[in-house]
This record gives sequence, structure tokens and C-alpha cells, in this order.
Amino acid sequence: MGEGKQGELAVHTPKDLAHNPITQLQTKYKDLENGFKSWLAKQSLPVEAAVVTLTSAAQGAAMGGFMGTLTNDVSSAFPPTPPPGASINSQTMASFQQAQALAGGPLIQARNFAVMTGVNAGISCVMKRLRGKDDVQTSMVAAFGSGAMFSLVSGLGSPTQPANIITSGVFFALVQGGIFKIGEKFSKPSVEDVLYSETRSMLSNLGLQNYEKNFKKGLLTDTTLPLLTDSALRDVNIPPGPRLVILDHVQRNKEVKKQGRW
Repeated sequence: MGEGKQGELAVHTPKDLAHNPITQLQTKYKDLENGFKSWLAKQSLPVEAAVVTLTSAAQGAAMGGFMGTLTNDVSSAFPPTPPPGASINSQTMASFQQAQALAGGPLIQARNFAVMTGVNAGISCVMKRLRGKDDVQTSMVAAFGSGAMFSLVSGLGSPTQPANIITSGVFFALVQGGIFKIGEKFSKPSVEDVLYSETRSMLSNLGLQNYEKNFKKGLLTDTTLPLLTDSALRDVNIPPGPRLVILDHVQRNKEVKKQGRW
């Protein structure tokens, strides 16, 4: 009886997994994501920056719209304009505008989040492509642009108040720079990670950073990147889709072929 049940499980479990709609959907989504990232890596800088900005802005708008529905009731506590006849200076007016920007409804929050995430992602994309690395400088420059644009669209920084635009940009840059440095401290790489700095950069750019451990397991260090083959990647259990993306990247990278560097 026990053997029959075990045999039944051994036969049906793989079949059930293969026909699981959730598993199939996840696999298709991952393939589409890898294909999109591979296509994007082949595009020129303006095209890549535009696509990254638009897709990030759309994601930010969706998130902001959702957040706006949660804070919609809170926004009613803030008057849209100061009381009639009140003597209002520029600092007080800025406070009213800030309250409206931070506690607005779904449309306002969707706009704000779209601008912040879109500008941040676009600037980061350009900086990474031009500088070839993702560091605290890239993070802070992107955050400054994000904060400055947020200040403009939210009304905090009008053309007559450029100081508010600069202040918002500096504040965003300091916050994101601080978060970046804290993240670095909590994720200190081991000594052997030095051998995989270029590998990590390549996998990160391709959206395949989860496979870094596979490279380490097979001792595929930075020096072996120009020598990668399908069989080598298969030996470290990297699936077909990611293997094709990695090999395509190696083949297209002339600098790797000539100098052996990324």
C-alpha cells in the first residue's frame, strides 16, 4: 500500500509541476523579462534611457495611485488654499503646497511617484552606461534630479523659488546617498568576491544577478568570462534562457574579445 502511494507520487508529481499554471506563468514571465533585458542591452543610449524612464514612470504611477487611495482621506484635512484674507508669506505658502503634494489623492500621487521614479531611473541608466559602474555618486546624482523634478511638478519649487528646487534635490541626494552607503556596510563582500567583480557587473546589467553563486560554484571567475561556452554554463546549472543571454552578451562585446575585460 505504501509502495503504491510512493509510486503514484513519483509519477504524478513531476507531471503536476509541469502543468502547474502558476509555474508556467512564472517561466513565461521570466523568459519575457530576460528577452526584454537582452533586447534593451543592444539599444543605443537614448533608446535605453527613454525605455527605462517610461517603464519606471509607469510603475511609479501605479504605486503612487495605490498610495493615493490610502491617503485620500488624509488630504481632506489640508485646505487646498490658505483661508481668505489671511496674511501669507512665501514660507507658509510653501508649507501648504508641501502638504498638498504629500497628502494628495490618487492622481496627484501617481504624478509625483511617476516623476520621481522615472527621472531617477533615467538618470541612473545614463550614468551607469557612461561611467560603467553603479556607485554612490550615480545614486546621488539620480536622486538630485528626482528631487528637483518632484519639487517642480508638485509646486514646491516655482520659477520664483529656485532655492526650493535645489533644496529638494540636495535632500533627496543626501537621503539616497545615505541609504546607499548603509546598504554597502550591511553587504560587505568577502575577500574572494574580488575575483567576481566583473562577473557581478555583467550579471547585474543583464538582470541575472541571482546566478552569481552558480559562477562561484564552478570557479568561473572574471578571467574566464571571454572563454565561456554553453557547456560550461550548463555544468553550473544555469538554465537555457539565461545561458543564451550571457553568451550573446559575450559574443557582442568586442572589448571582451580584444582585451578580455568588460
